[in-house]
Amino acid sequence: MIKRSVLEWGSIPYGDGEDEIPVWAASRLAAVARQSPLGGENGSRILTLGLNSMRVGQVVGIVAAEGCTLEILPKIDGSADRDDELERGLIRKRLVHLLAVALDMEIDGGSIAEIGWQKQSLLEILIRLFSTNLSNAVRHGMPRQYLHCRDDLRSLRGRLDVRRQFTTLAVNPSKLACQYDELSADAALNQIMKAAVGRLGRIAQTAGNQRRLAELAFSYADVSAVPVSALRWQDVQLDRTNARWKDLLGLARFLLGDRFQTTSAGPQAGFSLLFEMNTLFEQYIGRMMRKALAGTALSVHLQGGRMFCLESVDDGRRVFQTKPDILIKQGSRCVHIIDTKWKRISPRVDDPKQGISQADVYQMMAYGQIYQCPKLTLLYPHHNALGLKPGWQSMHLVQSGNSQLMTASVDLAEIKTMKASLRTLISDQAIVVTSPEPQ
Repeated sequence: MIKRSVLEWGSIPYGDGEDEIPVWAASRLAAVARQSPLGGENGSRILTLGLNSMRVGQVVGIVAAEGCTLEILPKIDGSADRDDELERGLIRKRLVHLLAVALDMEIDGGSIAEIGWQKQSLLEILIRLFSTNLSNAVRHGMPRQYLHCRDDLRSLRGRLDVRRQFTTLAVNPSKLACQYDELSADAALNQIMKAAVGRLGRIAQTAGNQRRLAELAFSYADVSAVPVSALRWQDVQLDRTNARWKDLLGLARFLLGDRFQTTSAGPQAGFSLLFEMNTLFEQYIGRMMRKALAGTALSVHLQGGRMFCLESVDDGRRVFQTKPDILIKQGSRCVHIIDTKWKRISPRVDDPKQGISQADVYQMMAYGQIYQCPKLTLLYPHHNALGLKPGWQSMHLVQSGNSQLMTASVDLAEIKTMKASLRTLISDQAIVVTSPEPQ
């Protein structure tokens, strides 16, 4: 089995050399990438085959084909002066944390502590988290619910289906058309779990994951096998009796491809579990910002606003709707707009513009005008070239306006202090962060 790990925007040489990935493996991986909806034209947003190297894009995750697996990890600084294996283990740990926050999951600390971050790929880590937590949940009993059943029985159960009794069964009075409710494990939630176990059982490679998934498949033997496309997500009702399954449901949704893109590669045998770091970074910062400002006079709105740029003079029709990543309001007034960018900005000493896209600046200026917002921030991941301290990188006055446009960075390596860092980032800009007065 050929296994390789690479950072986003990195490249891997392929050929017949000892340190190169075989040509057949590169071709199979590229074929799987072409099947993913995230791949763009010819899969180039995920993998591009050059003359003698394979280059990856900004999509991260796993691409697996017959006999080979490629793990694509994000560039998250904060682990300099470490060897490659230890550094990539730290990146996997931080990436799983980002996913957990973005998916609104609380991952069990005990299962996290036991994972070999340096030895297992991202896919095997996610499979281990899912299979371990599901095994623990199943030991406490599967959730059951009452299902409405219809059956022809020799004695009455529930109530009689009069119409069926005197039509279909009129010639066979020895049976009664019964309608009744039965407490059953064959419910939508368990069908989803069985589908996830089945899919992961086909792709897991470590012995521990394979063993746990085989045991789970046995536990779910009496639950109906439903194709992923036919799973009834809308029928899952979480209440106090099954609330402990919320995080497992979120992880199953992710692994089955309902939230992010998980695809089989059609005629090319393979599997891909991929997601865009732009989207993940935006959702992570948005949810962490909500936690950071909880209990203050500020409210956080993700992908909110929805105001339009233009209105037709002729018929009043509005066009070009805006969707800022993060709107921060004090009451009904917009006081801060944040747009997240998964890019590396340059230090100001190297480039006064910091490599910021002119289109991004124009977009933020439009937000300031449309929402009458005084504070505008482009938020980037911190990296070592910016210096030791994350936070505000530059501040500018918008000409002919009353807004300030700022750039800032957050250190994704500092998981434990992220909420405090985001709160400080907002309060430093003279926005009053106080608890609301009691009613």
